[in-house]
Amino acid sequence: MSTTETAIASAEAHSAHNYHPLPVVVASAEGAWMTDVEGRRYLDLLAGYSALNFGHGNRRLIDAAKAQLDRVTLTSRAFHHDRFADFCTELAALCGMETVLPMNTGAEAVETAVKTARKWGYRVKGVPDGMAKIIVASDNFHGRTTTIVSFSTDPEARADFGPYTPGFEIVPYGDLTAMREAMTENTVAVLIEPIQGEAGVLVPPAGYLPGVRELTRERNVLFIADEIQSGLGRTGKTFALDHEGVVPDMYVLGKALGGGVVPVSAVVSSADVLGVFRPGEHGSTFGGNPLACAVALEVIAMLRTGEYQQRAAELGDHLHRELGLLTGGGAVESVRGRGLWAGVDIAPALGTGREISEKLMEVGVLVKDTHGSTIRIAPPLVISKEDLDWGLDRLRAVLSA
Repeated sequence: MSTTETAIASAEAHSAHNYHPLPVVVASAEGAWMTDVEGRRYLDLLAGYSALNFGHGNRRLIDAAKAQLDRVTLTSRAFHHDRFADFCTELAALCGMETVLPMNTGAEAVETAVKTARKWGYRVKGVPDGMAKIIVASDNFHGRTTTIVSFSTDPEARADFGPYTPGFEIVPYGDLTAMREAMTENTVAVLIEPIQGEAGVLVPPAGYLPGVRELTRERNVLFIADEIQSGLGRTGKTFALDHEGVVPDMYVLGKALGGGVVPVSAVVSSADVLGVFRPGEHGSTFGGNPLACAVALEVIAMLRTGEYQQRAAELGDHLHRELGLLTGGGAVESVRGRGLWAGVDIAPALGTGREISEKLMEVGVLVKDTHGSTIRIAPPLVISKEDLDWGLDRLRAVLSA
């Protein structure tokens, strides 16, 4: 067997099969490129589902991590450390908010948002104990904990994991009327992705997000924006909601916040909302650790320049123009997205999304499929126009073969 086949066989023999990765074994990476164990290079057009917005091995981020590794990596929240205050202050300022509650993974941050909304509902809004409801959208993807899959509509994510956590109302994504009808006096929050990533990079209808903001404010309901994939530069602005001039009550952040170096997530909101927690009611051993704060502080500093948002906007316009030219010819049924983020629906006659992803891998381009016939394109924001065009040329070749 080849080196790749040997490595994959060993992994299959000793790991649970909860993922179905493409048959490539990465050994090193830099910028927008990855190299496998046999020396083959691949253009990364997935960027770890936005976790690698700043590319592989970004020098500023690696240097920040190395400097912190020599000082202190973990204190737990039993003690203060000297990077924590700056991290919370700077992230709150980036978000235009007041208070930060740091965690590690995106799912942890979503769980934190759910707990925050419920506690706020009981302590501030006056909802009767045990009656809080949170409205979510169909086809959402917020993580894989038992509570989160309880409000998933994806059978693969949900099946065989019951009994499910109650307290959630699911309405169609983009349907403001359905959301309004689902609201009751016990509704404490609306939790949505401004752009649904796992569903195929679905952008909601014009006016939907401002409508959600108006409705939630009118009904004294928290608007929680899950910007784990869409935030921190991906769409051409710091947050996807910025395109609509909308500010939520709470941001849920992750992925790119850790710079592709360490897992970092956070819930960011007002002091009134996050002030419902008292010591001992919620926490995480690694949440807000010194190493995570050091890396995230550098991410925040990079985003403050606006360089990466502008790059995503300009290259994103180019990406969508080129992808738009593929529609109408029978190979691509539709293209959606914003900034350096696109969902491409492949004509079923050409193959499944998985099959197209495998063909692209064979010519040196890495993407990932979702929901059958869709592939997602989300390159690192540091990708050059030349490399992006190289990848698009290979996509055209695969689709025309």
